[in-house]
Amino acid sequence: LPKSHLKVDICTRNLTKGEGCDFSAHSLVQGVCCVLMLLCCVPLQPAQPVPVGLSHNMVDKWEIPKSSVVLKERIGKGQFGEVYRAVWNGTTLVAVKTLRASEYLCNVSDFLMEAHTMKRLHHPHLIQLYAVCTQSAPFYLITELMSKGSLLNFLQSAEGRSLNICSLVLIAVQVASGMAYLESQQFVHRDLAARNCLVGAGNVVKIGDFGLARMIHVQYVAHAGARFPIKWTAPEAANYSRFTTASDVWSFGILLTEIVTYGRVPYPGMHNAEVLRQVEAGYRMPSPPGCPAELYDLMLECWSADETARPSFLQSLSSKRLQTQAT
Repeated sequence: LPKSHLKVDICTRNLTKGEGCDFSAHSLVQGVCCVLMLLCCVPLQPAQPVPVGLSHNMVDKWEIPKSSVVLKERIGKGQFGEVYRAVWNGTTLVAVKTLRASEYLCNVSDFLMEAHTMKRLHHPHLIQLYAVCTQSAPFYLITELMSKGSLLNFLQSAEGRSLNICSLVLIAVQVASGMAYLESQQFVHRDLAARNCLVGAGNVVKIGDFGLARMIHVQYVAHAGARFPIKWTAPEAANYSRFTTASDVWSFGILLTEIVTYGRVPYPGMHNAEVLRQVEAGYRMPSPPGCPAELYDLMLECWSADETARPSFLQSLSSKRLQTQAT
């Protein structure tokens, strides 16, 4: 089957802290075999063609009347506005991202680019776009609703804190799977973090917030005035506004620390300016408590000062260091 017709199904058996995990060499081999054998090739329908761009004057099959969407309670805040739980067509629970009135003048094109970006991306570990409302303000992005909210909040919850390292690593595998797909499509996310991943039934994890994503061939240089989160950002991106898949890999290493610490803020006790100075001087966060040595080794690889020495997401996904979960 051609690569464009494949998806990855990953078994997400959830284990609690009470269940033991053996990180011996034998269990490492078992873990690798377990994950690789569960990478199932499933035929998909070819993606439908999408328009070159979006604008007020362009209506496609994704455009729906705003009257078909009823907003319920606010559940979060996105890159451009509020996020609501909503009901579509009176039957389907969805999430709706809106564009704040104060952002119209400077961010309309970015908002439409986000919609266009999400339309083109289809993967089991990326948030799926259902429809858009772009004919009148405020604009809506209608996406699937993930029942357990952001990965950050989930990790900090009682349910998240009950998971042992095996289940936490499976969360990381899912994120790596989604990012490997973005990598294959030459897309850079630019803001990979636990707050921008979502958790659903069965602890399925999907990557969201494509507000900063851009299609790239080599790199994307941020426009003047762009803001990005320093503690998750690679040095070359923080210092020179140069974002590549390699800088996403750096952010993935930071995300790994969030996962294994149940949502702890990276570089605890350090402010942004200090983080920049220390990282430039060669400082790297120490191994989090209870983190397997193999997983910390992967973090250090992700934080290589040499961009070309960082692993790709595909390499991370197939790495023994990531696949340390026991069968």
